Amino acid sequence: MKKSGNFSGEPGAIQLTARPQRSKWIMLGSLFAIGFGLLTLREGGAVLFVDGAARQAAGRYVPFVLWFNFLAGFAYIVAGAGLWMRWRWAAWLALAIAVATALVFLAFGVHVVRGGAWEQRTAVAMTVRTLAWTGIAAIAWRRPAAQARAAGTH
Repeated sequence: MKKSGNFSGEPGAIQLTARPQRSKWIMLGSLFAIGFGLLTLREGGAVLFVDGAARQAAGRYVPFVLWFNFLAGFAYIVAGAGLWMRWRWAAWLALAIAVATALVFLAFGVHVVRGGAWEQRTAVAMTVRTLAWTGIAAIAWRRPAAQARAAGTH
């Protein structure tokens, strides 16, 4: 028997469920994450793979921080796309990025205290990255929690 094209609830009719509306904060966070990821890949890739002006301008960069940030750029894009699509795992990925960034920032601090070469802009950039991903993760987790409360589940 062919399914009916209307949604009136008649036997055999297709039943669609409405997806919850995407929060403007989730939209902004996901677009920011994707843009930040693309920019991170471009800038980090220029320093890592092109022996030119970008590498000279980077000065005394810290290789493990640069490699982490470059590779994290891919995760930023994936997390941003997942947040845009409202996939639950994207909130977990945003949290993982925030924690990993904070841990690399801590390792960077140890590197500095032990007398390693560094640039002040690295400290500023890691502060921005840590705060940005903590904020994105908080937004991503706030939305599912609000939906669970509304549905009466936890």
